[in-house]
Amino acid sequence: MYLSPRLLLPLGLCAALLVFAVSVSLGRSLAQEPVQILIPNTPAASADIKIYVSGAVEAPAVYMLSADDRVEDAVRAAGGPSDDADLEALNLASKLRDGDHLVVPRLGQRLTIGAVGGPLLNINSATQKELEALPGIGEVRAKRIIDSRLEDGAFQDVVELLSRKIVTRSVYDQIKAVITAQ
Repeated sequence: MYLSPRLLLPLGLCAALLVFAVSVSLGRSLAQEPVQILIPNTPAASADIKIYVSGAVEAPAVYMLSADDRVEDAVRAAGGPSDDADLEALNLASKLRDGDHLVVPRLGQRLTIGAVGGPLLNINSATQKELEALPGIGEVRAKRIIDSRLEDGAFQDVVELLSRKIVTRSVYDQIKAVITAQ
């Protein structure tokens, strides 16, 4: 097929213009802003908690704290320790739970076993009286704990109180933070 030179020039210009238009169009689509994915803020897994702080602190009272706060944060919220506070008796890194009562002992004062931030009660060696002092554990359950550790062996983990059917889930939830099997 023969094309006249008169037609070649307009056809070439049209082809060049078409190539230019396509490249500009593609360039714009490639240069668009990147797609942004917005993840909505999710609320915290748990709300604020209330803790009663008493004993050797500057301002004993009930305080609203974050669910992630520790004993150290509760002492700080209560104005800090008083001059006669025995902070060594507490585990300042212990986590808090809603409704806890944190007693900061004074120097020379013995902290109750199982108290928030205090020493944990070992269910493998605790006396009947010590077990009865736990919330939800009376004379009958304390005896069942002692009988179980004698008959079935020492508890390897506190959750065995549930698997051995000694306490209910609600009682276990009340005491799990203040007991140990080690």
